[in-house]
Amino acid sequence: MKLLLVEDDDALREQLVSALKAQNYVVEEAPNGEEALYLAREYEFDLGIFDLGLPDISGMDVITSLRDEDIQFPVLILTARGHWQDKVDGLAAGADDYLVKPFQTEELLARINALLRRASGYAKPEIVKGPISLNSLKQEVKVNGEVMDLTAYEYKVLEYLMLNPDKVVSKTELTEHLYAQDYDRDSNVLEVFVGRLRKKIDPDGTIQPIDTLRGRGYRLRADL
Repeated sequence: MKLLLVEDDDALREQLVSALKAQNYVVEEAPNGEEALYLAREYEFDLGIFDLGLPDISGMDVITSLRDEDIQFPVLILTARGHWQDKVDGLAAGADDYLVKPFQTEELLARINALLRRASGYAKPEIVKGPISLNSLKQEVKVNGEVMDLTAYEYKVLEYLMLNPDKVVSKTELTEHLYAQDYDRDSNVLEVFVGRLRKKIDPDGTIQPIDTLRGRGYRLRADL
């Protein structure tokens, strides 16, 4: 999953990037509102984490501009402003959640996880498709109750497909949500990930959960 982190405090931004990457998120950083607007307009994100007290454009104005332009990824506000009116104003501007500094990293991660699930229509952390279950909090995948030993990238591929069932996901889209924008991408590597994932979750070919649509991408079957 690809996140946009907007925070002008260099030390905090570095700390958050490290914590998020440790949870296998792809993170793009912006130290100010102008950079945040550029990244949000140019690239697809699954979620944004925005500070309000930015040095140029306020985080509130950035959120308002994105919503006015129909850029709809979920937004979590991080700020030192703890007054109830600030919270109301942030949510009214188009944010989806609000976390006051200082905060525990575990709470931030839990809120991110919940927002990503809800954006895909899931209220609980466990997503079940036929014999396959994925717990986004534990980052654990089971097939017929047996825990699968997946690499970080194999998990990320399956998670994205399970959050978008029956949607044709192009290789470009999937790659954008797996790698940072400056990463040297190779579509053949993605094919290897998908191939290994298929072998691990469906070694006998009885489930066939992932369709390949030639020239279009991949799709997780919704009728498992």
